[in-house]
Amino acid sequence: MASPLPIADSPLVCWSCHERTIGTHFCSSCGKILQVPEKSDYFAMFEIPRKLWIEMGELEKKFLQLSWKLHPDNYVNATPEEREISLKRSSELNDAYRTLREPVARVEYLLAVEGARVEGKNKQQAPAELLEEVFELNESLDELRDAKASGSDLTSLKGRLTAAEKNFQGKLTEVDGELQNLAKEWDAAVDANADAAKRKSVMAKLNEQLNRRSYIRNLVVNVQKELL
Repeated sequence: MASPLPIADSPLVCWSCHERTIGTHFCSSCGKILQVPEKSDYFAMFEIPRKLWIEMGELEKKFLQLSWKLHPDNYVNATPEEREISLKRSSELNDAYRTLREPVARVEYLLAVEGARVEGKNKQQAPAELLEEVFELNESLDELRDAKASGSDLTSLKGRLTAAEKNFQGKLTEVDGELQNLAKEWDAAVDANADAAKRKSVMAKLNEQLNRRSYIRNLVVNVQKELL
């Protein structure tokens, strides 16, 4: 995922006419394409609130409209500065759309722009309640590797690992469900203009579930690789 940008400041000053403008992508005074603000974020790009439920049809509609308006082909005969701005804005728009359309990436991005998530932090820490299952899984993986090396029959071991993979896939589904519930809790806090303590509480729970999801997903991928 591309590095997030902070929250947008408004109004901006147009680089061309030097008037203050409330436009997001184009100057409200002269109509020129605006530079990407130093302080901006993907939600602001689409002029939507920093919430986790997004109507996908509306997001796609805005993306297509902005893609057409900001596309570099529209600035072939423009000034070098406008062409450069168009390229940068188009690139940022694509990054924003790819991120916001994916539920998990959207949660990670929201926490990042809120300053509540550091990429990679605590991702490899096994959830306490899974320690025994993870230990058993790792033992089975070691046995499978040894069996492959010695040419032993793999049927029983593969059956055990297939069952373990199914079990952890079920846990991934549970985590995704919990993330959805927490997303609703976050959006409710935004709508209610909740205080910082409440928001931090929800973000901490979202972080915990993201880390849990990352760990379990890595386990599933490792099992799938060994079963090939």
